[in-house]
Amino acid sequence: MNHDRSLVNATRAAARVALVTCTDLPDLDEDDRALIPALAARGIAAEPVPWDAAGADWAAYDLAVVRNTWDYAKRRAEFVAWARSVPRLANPASVIEWNTDKRYLRELAEAGIPIVPTTWVEPGDAFVPEGTGEIVIKPAVSAGSIDTGRYDLGSQAALAAEQVRRLQEAGRLVMIQPYLDAVDTAGETALLHFDGAFSHAIRKGAILTGPYVEGDLLYQNENISPRTPSDEERALAARVLAALPVPAGELLYARVDLLPSPDGPVVIEVELAEPSLFFSHAEGSAERFAAAVERRLALR
Repeated sequence: MNHDRSLVNATRAAARVALVTCTDLPDLDEDDRALIPALAARGIAAEPVPWDAAGADWAAYDLAVVRNTWDYAKRRAEFVAWARSVPRLANPASVIEWNTDKRYLRELAEAGIPIVPTTWVEPGDAFVPEGTGEIVIKPAVSAGSIDTGRYDLGSQAALAAEQVRRLQEAGRLVMIQPYLDAVDTAGETALLHFDGAFSHAIRKGAILTGPYVEGDLLYQNENISPRTPSDEERALAARVLAALPVPAGELLYARVDLLPSPDGPVVIEVELAEPSLFFSHAEGSAERFAAAVERRLALR
């Protein structure tokens, strides 16, 4: 019996995990650094590795966990090709490919999931801003609210049209959505799940204050605080997980982002590729994630 326990401990000590990041964050985002000691406590050696690091031997890791790869949006084809090349990747390459293009929202809507109403404008489509109120313009491939802006059609229609034209000229599919102003007071709710089980939730304050301003930011700064989701939000998140193209239990992590609307919560995004997991806002969450990683390693 002691011999068996020694073998288990030796296996744990030998486990090696890559926490995949980008060259702009070679030591991980501050929030994700909590994973290193949480994994070490389980005998798992974890190290940050940029996804495009020259000479990285991905086959040498027992598991590669995608974390802060937030520069992928401008190099998505290269990023997806990289994901396909990694032998043991969480979440899987097929999921990353599906989730890094927001066309997936169409599929969720077709499955009966309430999403933020969206008009899709292809690169060759004509777009003339009409109506009143505020809209949000974003590309279908984006991360960290980059290339995303908020426009008042009463006074900023020309700016809105210019933003659409700029994205179209870059060959990008454009999303036009109404600005749901309840987010200004209620905020956005993000529900985090590990191995398909709910872990914790956070409130994200409104980010968009006006038209997009070009810059070199990797992501927009966010106002984050803990949140207890409502029963309605929990139920919608469960419906989203059930509608995904793979069983939720096969995903190491999944984040469902909801906005308040007059008809109840609606999905703004489902994050299965490289979401912030907000460990610093939920006690024990890094340890729960580490336990999920350990379970994955045991299955291998």
